[in-house]
Amino acid sequence: MAPMTSPTAELEPFPKTHLLGIGDLSPPDIDILLDRSDAWADRNALPDNKHAILRGRTQINLFFEASTRTQSSFEIAGKRLGADVMNMSVASSSVNKGETLLDTAVTLNAMRPDLIVVRHHGSGAVELLARKVANCAVVNAGDGSHEHPTQALLDALTIRRRKGRIAGLKMAICGDIAHSRVARSNILLLTALGAQVNVVGPATLMPPAVERMGVSVFGDMDSGIADADVVMMLRLQRERMSGMYVPSSREFFHYYGLNARRLALAAPDALVMHPGPMNRGVEIDSDVADGVQSVIREQVEMGVAVRMAVLEALSQNQARDNREPGR
Repeated sequence: MAPMTSPTAELEPFPKTHLLGIGDLSPPDIDILLDRSDAWADRNALPDNKHAILRGRTQINLFFEASTRTQSSFEIAGKRLGADVMNMSVASSSVNKGETLLDTAVTLNAMRPDLIVVRHHGSGAVELLARKVANCAVVNAGDGSHEHPTQALLDALTIRRRKGRIAGLKMAICGDIAHSRVARSNILLLTALGAQVNVVGPATLMPPAVERMGVSVFGDMDSGIADADVVMMLRLQRERMSGMYVPSSREFFHYYGLNARRLALAAPDALVMHPGPMNRGVEIDSDVADGVQSVIREQVEMGVAVRMAVLEALSQNQARDNREPGR
């Protein structure tokens, strides 16, 4: 294992105790996390990518919803930094918000973890948990239809490393906007950093008054992605739907699926993104998903770097706070 040195040692510290949502961050806060993530992405490309920076720290991944991709990414990130990582999967239990979640906080406090990564089906549940745990940093790994901050950060890092900037770029986020926490976090981040954001999809999958978030709304796919620098596709969040929002998957792909013809309407060097898991033939064609403009695999790689940066930054803050008198 590599010594306790970090590629972010000379970078500006992150000022927050927890990472609960992009909405809590200022543009400088976002830039700090992206800069730190960028440094970790470069270091991860080297043969020796194991470190002892979080040696002696305990990280609990508390997932009330199943998530192979996000949970695995946080686990790899913690282990690469030398943390002791424990996965607590309660997705199949009857645990819910309210009193039971508070009981969970009491149990976690007794374990004395240093970092807790939480995914929960209830919007706002992670923030509630963060208020009840002591001397511990909390990371939101997705709460209901609210936010998924590390996903937005890894998307932004992927874009910035490919395009060199976020400001001034034209982004098209397409599909199920209403039920997507990824969409919300990306809108907050991209608009904060000066991007022009279009949201594209049927009216049934648009949140009420979404234009108040500073985006342009398009019901027509061709118009919404015209000249876009980045096209981000979202899957239909059927697990959060109660009722029929689209006639069928076939109809949805006909009007809102990304294929080669539609991609040609975007900028010639447009990036194709997808947070996963993909439903091929529903929101995206396989030829596009696997094509030369796709950065979907790169998003997964950047996810580990972002989560390493977040875990390290919050751990540093926790150590500093514990050294301060009166804490």
